[in-house]
Formats: sequence, structure tokens, C-alpha cells
Amino acid sequence: MSLPKGLAEDVSRNLVMVARLIDEDPEGAYAYSRIALRLASRVAAVREAAGFAAYANQKYSEALAEFRAARRMTGSVELWPVMADCERGLGRPEKALEMAGAPEVQKLDKASQVEMRLVAAGARRDMDQLEAAIVTLQSPELASNSVQPWTARLRYAYADALLAAGREGEAREWFAKTVESDKDSSTDASDRLAEMDGVEFVDALVEDDDESGQVTASKAGTEDEHQDDDEDEDDEGDEDDDFESVTADGIADDVDDLENEDEDDDLGNDEDDREDDAPHRPQS
Repeated sequence: MSLPKGLAEDVSRNLVMVARLIDEDPEGAYAYSRIALRLASRVAAVREAAGFAAYANQKYSEALAEFRAARRMTGSVELWPVMADCERGLGRPEKALEMAGAPEVQKLDKASQVEMRLVAAGARRDMDQLEAAIVTLQSPELASNSVQPWTARLRYAYADALLAAGREGEAREWFAKTVESDKDSSTDASDRLAEMDGVEFVDALVEDDDESGQVTASKAGTEDEHQDDDEDEDDEGDEDDDFESVTADGIADDVDDLENEDEDDDLGNDEDDREDDAPHRPQS
């Protein structure tokens, strides 16, 4: 279906944002997909994008409806594996297994067939059929030494199923093979392998924070010591001031006492002088 130029550009911009955000911000991608859906709900690409955005947000019922709509518009079976996985998400693993055995699977390309095998194995595990899941994953694609876009995910699923079944030795071997093929680190196989080997990782940021805290505490203690020294010096200064004040007051008191004694002496001398100067009466 063709759209007017202006509308087509608006729809295209929203679809670009869906593709850009779907891995890092699924909710944001979903919001853009809803805008595109309102603008052009009869365009298969819009319905497909809306389906993947809903799927990324675990809205499986909505995603399945959008995928079915897109399939009706195009007649393509390429969405068959993700539609089956939506059935798993809705708690219907039996339906997913039924789809895995449908004729549509034979029309899928190699990558989609591997994806369908992964979905079927997941459905088996949903039903607690671990050994059946392991057998489902065993295939020429798994045994191949060549690395394809699906190799890491297939090997990882196989290793995880083996580990869940208690076959740790085989699981470790396949996690190691996964690491070899997972060049872009799309799985956490290296972490799982390290965990099995008993390797513990230390967060460098946490260590840096601890060291920073110790340095800060040490610095604070040094500052407290300097502050205590300053306070001691202030106390000594205050004692010196008190001593000087007491000494000065004592000296002032001594001076006053001396002056009073001098005044008393002067008064005594004056009285003696007056007695000497007074006329003597003759004795009869």
C-alpha cells in the first residue's frame, strides 16, 4: 500500500526510532510503534514493527495479533518462529510445539529453521522435558565447526539445557565452544563458564570507593588532629593571658599599697614637724 509522501515520511521516521530503541529502550520503541500504527495500520511493515516492539515488552498477545496481521498482508512465513515463541509467552508450549511441526517450517530459510528449533527446545523445557529439549537441539547446525550468525545462540541453549539436566562436564564443554563462536558477546557464556570454574569477579569500582573512603577518613583524622593542636595552643594562649592579667593586677595592687604607705609616712612626718614648730610654754 502506497502512502502520500508527507505521511510516508512521518511513518518512516517512527519506524526508524523503533529499530533504534528496541534493544536499549523497549518502552520507547513501543511508543513510537503505536504512533506509526495509528498513522498507517494497513502497512505490513508497520504491523510487523509494532509486533516486535510489543514482543520486546513481553506483550505477547498483542505481538501475536500484529504478527498474524502482517502475515496475512504479505503471505510470508518468516514470522512463524516468533509467533510460536509468543505462544510460549502466553503459557501455551503445546501450541508452540504444534507450530514447530507444521509444514510452514519447511518453507523457512536456514536461520529461521534454527530459530524454530530453539523455540521448540524452549517449549520442551517449559514442560519439564529436559532430555527432549536436549535432543531437539542436536542437529547438523550444532555439530558444524563453521561459525554462523546463529551458532553462538544454538550452542548456548544446548549448554544451558545440559547444565539443567545435571550434565556439568558436557555443559562446560559447550559453554567453552559458545565463547569461541560468540565474537560480539551476545551471550553471557564467558560468565557462566567462569562461574562453573569457581572464578569470582571483583568490582573495581567498589574497591575504588572503599579506598577513597579510607583516604577521606584518614584526611579527616589528620584534620581533627590539627584542630586539636590548634585548640591546645589556644588554651595555652588563654592561660598565658590569665597569668599576665593576674600578674598585672598583683603589680597594680602592690603599687597602690606602696603609695598608701608613702602617704602615711608623709602624714606622720607632717605631724612631727608641727609638734616641733609649736611654741614651748615656760614651766612654772
